[in-house]
Amino acid sequence: MIDYKSIPDDSLVAQAQKKDYQAFEELVKRYEGRIYGHTLRLLGNREDAEDVLQETFLNMFKGLENFRGDSSFSTWIYRIATNNALMRLRKLSHGERELNDELPPPESMKRQALASHILDPKDTLLEKEMLQELNKAVDRLPEKYRTIFLLRDVEEFSTDRTAKVLGISEAAVKSRLHRARLYIRELLLKKYEEKAEIQ
Repeated sequence: MIDYKSIPDDSLVAQAQKKDYQAFEELVKRYEGRIYGHTLRLLGNREDAEDVLQETFLNMFKGLENFRGDSSFSTWIYRIATNNALMRLRKLSHGERELNDELPPPESMKRQALASHILDPKDTLLEKEMLQELNKAVDRLPEKYRTIFLLRDVEEFSTDRTAKVLGISEAAVKSRLHRARLYIRELLLKKYEEKAEIQ
C-alpha cells in the first residue's frame, strides 16, 4: 500500500497526472489549509475564500495534465488561487474602490525613519492590539500592494517565488513590498501617535 503522505509534491503530481485520484486527494489535503488561509487574508470573507478554494482545486483538477513543472507545484497552485481571489475582488468591488490605486506618498522621510525604528515586524506582531491594527492597515492597501505584502511577509514566500506567482519581475515585487511596508508603518505610527495624544 502506498503511503501518499510521504511522497514529495512532484511525485504526487506525476501520479495524479496518471489519474491516480488518491494522489490528487493528497495534494488537496496538503494545500487546502494554506490556500484557504491565503485567500481569506486576500478577500477578508470566509464564504468568498471557500468559493475560491473550491474554484482553485477545480482549476487544478482540470489543468493538472498540462502542468509541466516549469515552476514548483506550490507556486503553480498559489498562482491559481491568487488569480481566482483577485478576479473575485474585482467582481465584488464594482467600482467601489480603484483596485490599482497608488499608495499616497509618506508624509515625510523623518516619519518613515521613525516608523522603521519603532516597528520591527517580529516585535510588533507580539501584541494583540498591534496585530489588529496591522490587519486593518493591510486591508487598506490597494490590491497590488496587499497581495505582495501577504505573499512575502505573511506566507513568507521568497522574492523570486512571489514574482512567479504574480507573473511580475522581482524588481517590481521589491518595489511594491517596500512601498506597502512604508504605508503600513505610516498608518500604524499615526494610529499610535493619536493614542498617545489622547492619553
